[in-house]
Amino acid sequence: MLVVHSETPFQNTPYQRLNLESTLRDLPLFSSEIEASCLGKEVARFFDANPLLPGVVLTAQRHLVGMISRQRFLEQMGRPYGLALFLNRSIKTLYAFVCTEFLTCSGGTPIMEAARLALRRSPELRYEPIVVELAPQEYRLLDFYELLVAQSQIHELAKQLLHERTQSQIIQTEKMASLGRIVANVAHEILNPVNFISGNLNYLSNYTQELIELVNVYESEMSESTSRITEVKEDIDLEFLLQDLPTLINSLKMGSDRLKDIVGGLRNFSHMDEARRKPMNIHDCLNNTLLILNNRLKDIEVVKNYGNLPPVNCYSGQLSQVFMNLISNAADALLEKFVSVKAALLDRVHPSFVGFISRTAH
Repeated sequence: MLVVHSETPFQNTPYQRLNLESTLRDLPLFSSEIEASCLGKEVARFFDANPLLPGVVLTAQRHLVGMISRQRFLEQMGRPYGLALFLNRSIKTLYAFVCTEFLTCSGGTPIMEAARLALRRSPELRYEPIVVELAPQEYRLLDFYELLVAQSQIHELAKQLLHERTQSQIIQTEKMASLGRIVANVAHEILNPVNFISGNLNYLSNYTQELIELVNVYESEMSESTSRITEVKEDIDLEFLLQDLPTLINSLKMGSDRLKDIVGGLRNFSHMDEARRKPMNIHDCLNNTLLILNNRLKDIEVVKNYGNLPPVNCYSGQLSQVFMNLISNAADALLEKFVSVKAALLDRVHPSFVGFISRTAH
């Protein structure tokens, strides 16, 4: 008895729906199971009626027995006495005579993996159809040509995806380079007035101290003050002013120094378009990153555990970006307000690996 159903793959080829993760289930498959007891002439008539059928799957009580391709079948029938030997005998007789190996894959096998397996076969078996097991005791047949076409399309998809990613990386690099130049220009514009303020704060502090000394001398030398002087002293609260003015100037110095540090960190962070690597102090890079992220970390305890590291030859701007991503992710994932930043030398990993940075969040 001949039990067979076939599907013509060219009628609904789903190549436009393939992706990099597509499996053999996504390809056009032939359902061509036959009982191994079928006569050879029945199989011959079936091949004649289905010219696109690449072969037949032999089963015995739904269990897989083997596979005979159209090419093998016609080769044996075309040999001297082939028709007399096999036409009126069961197809399992022909299969036992040919006894060729066949490749079986599950329906979930990725197309690219199946193509690699098929191409690894010996030259005489390379173009044989592949048996696809969709479920237990449910088999389909895949034409090797269909597999090659699918592999070619997935290869083109991979090339297109790689091209798109490359273009995206180029655009992102250009954006970061442009952003780096903008940040560098802004930092430079901020740094000029900051340097002006910072440079004059020292003079302001000196002048203030001298004026305070002069006022103190006047206080000590003048035994009696006029009513007008007393009135002004009370209005301006001279005693508090003399105490608070140095503190105010020190606060201005601290603010100026912090602003200079922030601008310096921005300038280092802006080096995203560096053409070549430069020696970089990892600790400075981490400190600059922490300084830029200070607002996000203001309610978080940051513990620095720095080792004795040599300068690292790297792209400082890109390294700062990596540190920023790591520390930002740690801050976002915190259950408790604690971040530990550790920098240590780990030269046993690789001779050219000079630095190791770890981030932990507790």
